[in-house]
Amino acid sequence: MLDIDTVRNDPQRVKEAIRAKDTGSPDMVDELLDVDEARRSAITKKEDAQARKNDLSSEIGALKREGKDEEAQKRIDETGRLKDEIDALKDEVEEAETKQRELLLKIPNVPHPSVPVGATEDDNEVEETLGDKPEFDFEPAPHWELTDQHDLVDFERGAKVTGSGFPFYTGRGARLQRALQNFFLERARDRGYREIQAPLFVNPESAEGTGQLPDKDDLMYRIPRDDFFPIPTAEVPLTNFHRDEILDGDDLPLKYCGYTPCWRREAGSYGSDVRGLNRLHQFDKVELVHIVHPDESYRALESLLSDAESALDALGLPYRRLLMCTGDMGFTQAKKYDLEVWSAGQERWLEVSSVSNFEAFQARRMQIRYRPEPEAKPRLVHTLNGSGLAFPRIVAALLENNQQADGTIELPEVLHPYTGFAQIA
Repeated sequence: MLDIDTVRNDPQRVKEAIRAKDTGSPDMVDELLDVDEARRSAITKKEDAQARKNDLSSEIGALKREGKDEEAQKRIDETGRLKDEIDALKDEVEEAETKQRELLLKIPNVPHPSVPVGATEDDNEVEETLGDKPEFDFEPAPHWELTDQHDLVDFERGAKVTGSGFPFYTGRGARLQRALQNFFLERARDRGYREIQAPLFVNPESAEGTGQLPDKDDLMYRIPRDDFFPIPTAEVPLTNFHRDEILDGDDLPLKYCGYTPCWRREAGSYGSDVRGLNRLHQFDKVELVHIVHPDESYRALESLLSDAESALDALGLPYRRLLMCTGDMGFTQAKKYDLEVWSAGQERWLEVSSVSNFEAFQARRMQIRYRPEPEAKPRLVHTLNGSGLAFPRIVAALLENNQQADGTIELPEVLHPYTGFAQIA
């Protein structure tokens, strides 16, 4: 959520952010400023009325002591009218504050100046491509053929038991999932992250805190009876871990990692984009979260990006780093990178990680603050997160890029201690 001062001081910049991110009408800004002006006017009137009421109370006591009961009664009558006026103004202020917050929650974060302006994924900038694409002397199969051939994933039974996008992982497919979980978590711990096992459901306040609500309400699953949301990413519980807290500045930065299943409705995608493991409603992911001093957040972004890339380097997967444009970066981010791995069987790039800096946008919603010094006024932290990494497309790339002519699949050596096997045959 943006600070109201940011909107007051530079409304055109905020309007441009709305246009650039295509997240609503820039007219919201004018509506917000009108509401803010009405709120401030009501506050001034309420304070003036309260001051007048206080003065009258002093006059009433003096007049009664002087025996001027008639004059005192006039002041008493006026005090009663002022009380009614103050009560009405309090309601007016509360209504305006509620409306102001509703509007602020709909306004996106302002992109960092380094973010390229663009409308679609075609406007993202490919910063670097790393690793060599595998070469084959045969036609490489897509992962959905390989998972079927080796009995690693059962899509049909998953659809029967739950629905499309909820697969079973079986045999060595299940063991590979567990191996990736331990591999990613241990790498994160080695790089200074504190591991947290988080709740898999969150309340609306938590979903609002990280920006899933109201922006992504249509992508969230919901449990109406308890008003819980199955998490779309561990970002939500891990970042809300410190909601409504004032941290000691000496404790920053804080770095958390967590493995969770994730649930997303992912409506509106068709064809090869959703085939096999490409796009699921339930998937597994290790998430990395940073909570940092505001002056350090862009250095932290590069560090977080390096942490995510290091896992791809270790797995030997060719990948590319994209700097996302304004129209493809999301509602909450100030700056965002995507990491995409090469999928040899599909001959396309698959996103496996998004690495983002939210600056104070989430922290203001969650009121996560730090105190620079013991007696200093609390300030908002900056929050960042990144996938480290998302499993389904990593599995797809591992299977497709490492398949052999005889149908076997050779796994990267770094996974052998975790899988207990070096080859899927």
